Amino acid sequence: MSQTDVREPASEIPLLTSPRDALPAVVDTPEALQACIDSLAAGHGPTAVDAERAQSFRYTARGYLFQFRRAGSGTHLVDPVAFDTASGLCDLSGLAAAINDDEWIIHAATQDLPCLVEAGLVPDRLFDTELTGRLLGLPRVGLGPLIEGTFQLRLLKEHSAANWSLRPIPQDWLVYAALDVELLVELRDNLLERLKAAGKLEWALQEFDALVTGARTPSPQRPDRWRRTSGTHTVRTPLGLAVVRELWEARDDIARSEDCAPGRILIDQAITDLANLVPRGHGAQVPTRSQLRAIDGFKRRNARRWENNWVDALDRVAALPASALPPLRVTPDGPPNPRTWELKDPEAWARWQRVRPATNELASELELPVENLISPDTLRRIAWRPPANLSPDTVDAALTELGSRPWQRTLLAALLAEILAPEAPTTAG
Repeated sequence: MSQTDVREPASEIPLLTSPRDALPAVVDTPEALQACIDSLAAGHGPTAVDAERAQSFRYTARGYLFQFRRAGSGTHLVDPVAFDTASGLCDLSGLAAAINDDEWIIHAATQDLPCLVEAGLVPDRLFDTELTGRLLGLPRVGLGPLIEGTFQLRLLKEHSAANWSLRPIPQDWLVYAALDVELLVELRDNLLERLKAAGKLEWALQEFDALVTGARTPSPQRPDRWRRTSGTHTVRTPLGLAVVRELWEARDDIARSEDCAPGRILIDQAITDLANLVPRGHGAQVPTRSQLRAIDGFKRRNARRWENNWVDALDRVAALPASALPPLRVTPDGPPNPRTWELKDPEAWARWQRVRPATNELASELELPVENLISPDTLRRIAWRPPANLSPDTVDAALTELGSRPWQRTLLAALLAEILAPEAPTTAG
């Protein structure tokens, strides 16, 4: 077991402060990478995998340090930046091949898989410890709480939001990174037995397969990303929305070229505060440079540096014809918010009042979060417009099309077919 440091008072849970083996040197040369690949290939069993990013500091969510631990091989810390090609990305597919004979163990795989895949690290099989905790109905599923609850050890977490793009990486950060995979294999073994005991192993395997499939086929980038700017819902005019759009795009261009997180260039609130200066009604004018300078968010050093870019964006808005202004509302991809159903479609509202409490109750009986039983979007879609000729088979087909896994469909198809029927009794919710 790992070395520990018991802090006072002695009754506290011990803190894991150092790896059981010596801290390995960072892999940052071709020779060290080949030695790492050879060592991992000679190991056995599943491999613990983790990634450190710098999303709050850099433009992209790329990985800046990858950690691996495997029985018979030990821990390896790989610096992907050292292997960047002229395109700015590295290819570590050779390392992936060395460990693809068994599972990869990742905590919260949806967070780390994109940057791993970007670097050529694509798993054939995986085990997600965070998702397993959810399927088991555990109250806290962060890596720290899972380690603490399983091994009575506390995990260092003070560097989780650090700027991992810094070079050289500080020594205490490397210790933290190594500890993130120190007990991941043992944690997987413990959770695997608990899945078996709960009769949920097949559920987990289907979820893990879906994660692997999803990693190989990334989702397309959503359109109108600028509409996700915090505070956009407060902007009440098309001209104001055009201000948001042009400033967002100007900021995005700068952030990309500087490889800097957009919020470090200009905060969202500054954008929407300026957009909200556009009055309603005819004759509304685009805000001026002096109005821009009066807003706190534009007074920050980085924002001031790019002031001419913001003014250029406002000039572009001023030159737009009315036909080019963005609409206040866009047609949603899917049903409207259920809060509006009572007026829009009373029958759909009645179905929602039956479906939501029934699925909540089933999830409670199964001891797992309802969103892991059925995604909120799937539940809304099937309640808004159920399949024609309601039956367990037609509901199963609809759930399949919406991406539900077989274990979910087995539990839900007959139940939903019954409660979606018009004659179903109303359930308060």
